Amino acid sequence: MEKRMKESGESHDDPFAPHLAALAVLDDRGVVVGWNRRAEELLGHPVAAVIGRPASEVLADPGDLPAVGEAAVRCRRAGGWHGVLNLRHRDGQIVEMGLRAQPLSRGDGIREWLLAGASTADVLEWQRDRAVLDGLYRRCPIGLVVHGPDLRLLRVNRAIERFTGVPAAEFRGLSTGCYLLPDDARRAVDRVRQVMETGRPMVYSEQFVRLEWDPARERVAMVSSFPMEDPSGRVLGVAEMIEDITERHQAQRRLALLDQAGSRIGTTLDVAETARELAEVMVPHLADHASVDLLQPVTRGEEPAQALAGPVVRVGACGVGAQQAGPPHPQGEPVQFAPGTPQARCLAEGRPVLEPVLSADWFSTEGRQGAHAPDLSAHSLIVVPVAARGLVLGVMTLWRSRRPDPFEADDLTLALELASRAAVSIDNARRFTQQQQTAFTLQSSLLPRAVPDQSAVEVALRYLPASAAPGLGGDWFDVIPLSGTRVALVVGDVVGRGIHAAATMGRLRTAVHTLASLDLEPDEVLSRLDDLVDLLAAEQEAVGERPVGEQVVGATCLYAVYDPVSGRCTGARAGHPPPVVTAPDGQAAVLDLPAGPPLGVGGLPFEARDVELAEGSLLCLYTNGLIGERQIDTDLGLAKLCAALARPANALERTCQAVVDALVPARPADDVALLIARTRMLSPDDVASWSLPSEPASAARARALTSAKLSEWGLEHLAFTTELIASELVTNVYRYAGGPATLRLIRERCLVCEVSDSSHTSPHLRHARTTDEGGRGLFLVAQMTERWGTRYTREGKTVWTEQSLTGTFA
Repeated sequence: MEKRMKESGESHDDPFAPHLAALAVLDDRGVVVGWNRRAEELLGHPVAAVIGRPASEVLADPGDLPAVGEAAVRCRRAGGWHGVLNLRHRDGQIVEMGLRAQPLSRGDGIREWLLAGASTADVLEWQRDRAVLDGLYRRCPIGLVVHGPDLRLLRVNRAIERFTGVPAAEFRGLSTGCYLLPDDARRAVDRVRQVMETGRPMVYSEQFVRLEWDPARERVAMVSSFPMEDPSGRVLGVAEMIEDITERHQAQRRLALLDQAGSRIGTTLDVAETARELAEVMVPHLADHASVDLLQPVTRGEEPAQALAGPVVRVGACGVGAQQAGPPHPQGEPVQFAPGTPQARCLAEGRPVLEPVLSADWFSTEGRQGAHAPDLSAHSLIVVPVAARGLVLGVMTLWRSRRPDPFEADDLTLALELASRAAVSIDNARRFTQQQQTAFTLQSSLLPRAVPDQSAVEVALRYLPASAAPGLGGDWFDVIPLSGTRVALVVGDVVGRGIHAAATMGRLRTAVHTLASLDLEPDEVLSRLDDLVDLLAAEQEAVGERPVGEQVVGATCLYAVYDPVSGRCTGARAGHPPPVVTAPDGQAAVLDLPAGPPLGVGGLPFEARDVELAEGSLLCLYTNGLIGERQIDTDLGLAKLCAALARPANALERTCQAVVDALVPARPADDVALLIARTRMLSPDDVASWSLPSEPASAARARALTSAKLSEWGLEHLAFTTELIASELVTNVYRYAGGPATLRLIRERCLVCEVSDSSHTSPHLRHARTTDEGGRGLFLVAQMTERWGTRYTREGKTVWTEQSLTGTFA
């Protein structure tokens, strides 16, 4: 009986199996002639109570007798029966059981019936297991592969058939990994062998595979492997659950690429760097080669043309392998895409171009037209516009050559999204570049473009804008020629940054020039600047640009005047770092000038101080960005500056650069303005000075002295005009000042004539009427000189004139 059941294909888990089922044998009249122990356990009737009795009397529920009769009729007609009947337990309870009936024949021709029964719960569970097993092989969307101990396939389900494109029946007996490329097949064999030898399952292992019949497409499978064992623990093989997660993996990879792009693109406000970041994000995750070409105006920070696709500049390129994205045209040079190329069409229409497969003909035509393929092995192409805020800024081109699978529509969508995100950053960088260029143009126009022609000092200048701080700074320097061959050296720093700081700097610099032209003393210049800063602050408060009482406009300034005739330097500072003086022997020291309050603070007067400078001394003026006042101790910064100036080079420019190299970091946090002046002295032979008493004869004496000195200097052609000038100025001293006069002639780049007295009365130029007997002296002086003016000192005033050494009076 057990042999027949095994031959019918029943498994050991079958509830109707001989060792699990309740078995009974009935003769042809329905009398019980056989009864096993399992039947006694399920129904409670011992063997003696049922043998020889009709089964319908002992086992059947009286209410279910019609069903028993119908089952008996079907069994006789069909030669067998199976179904569910209600049987009576010995204690009277009803037991619902699944039954199977099969005919048995003996040699004497007597026919008997074998009944196998099991509880319906066991039958239903077994049927569910059978349904699950059937579903795994026929309907499950997840692949199932069963490997034998000899690493040959025993069975696969329909999902594997759909995954590989090979009918499931053809897999039986094939070697493991037979449908994969050799390298992938080798890894599959190693995986199955490892699970079989260790007995440890491998759960959710991602495998990248290529099928033998479709090697161009890379697939991703999630594989879970586990050993199969019999009750004794003997390994019967390995089963693998294989799920094709290619689309899910690609979606996750695209999301990861988008997330990565968000953190890697747009880290700086630099157009070229942002374009390079975009190209580097694309390789190798999406493409083997990537290039970003921007319209030429965009790279300069300008607005691109709306309808014209002009020359482009390759500003970003990246590639894998030996080629390294070797485009035909180098980066940074303008190139015009030929008409008809994908890039030209994309620029003109603003639409993406997808070429999933590039044929040899494509390279022979498009390549000659300037499609700029990195090499002839490229087989797939994407070109997308780099557009932001309605403007096409350029194009991004993606190539695949090493990766065999072509670009798909989803890749195009991802490229568009990444290019769109990067385009906003590129446009922001373009706008920032435009603003920076405008701002630096403004700032450059406010700073001196060249050192004025003068002989008092040799000057070297440096201006270094802050690389870390946004906006313009308010640092400035100036070299202003003064009367008497003197020169004013100025360095200042406006509080804050931005356009307001730059504009304030420009206004202060203009004011310094105006005050310098009045030949005011350094402390007086700073006092006038302090008044101007207060006025600017009041203007801002009046128009609501700052809260009442809050100091926004402020500045520091150092103003020094050097006289090459006397070698004396007079300086004053308003809250500014002190200058450093280096003697000709290389000894550098900080010049002790009274600090004074910053401009706009008020409350204390400014104080000037004189110092004698030997010829060849270095006078260094700077802003606080040079000594790192915001980051390090001021004394330490000054010590470093003195050390750098203690080794002056013969060339002043080299000294200036050495100071920058020693003190300024690669990315300065604050603007730096640096002015270094090497002092010069006029030769005594080029200066003549006489003291004249306050008497009428002094005018004639001045003419005689002037004529003699000009003859000595070889400037006889200036004698007439200079005699007239000296005579008129000395006469004015006699008539209006009432004290001795000092006449001084200086031969430098021009001829300077000065007359000093102890009076502070200012001479005025006026137009004399025809009836006036006097009043024409200064008018004549003004007509015969290039420049003239008056400067005041604590002892009095000096009227000075300048004439060209080559000029003549007609």
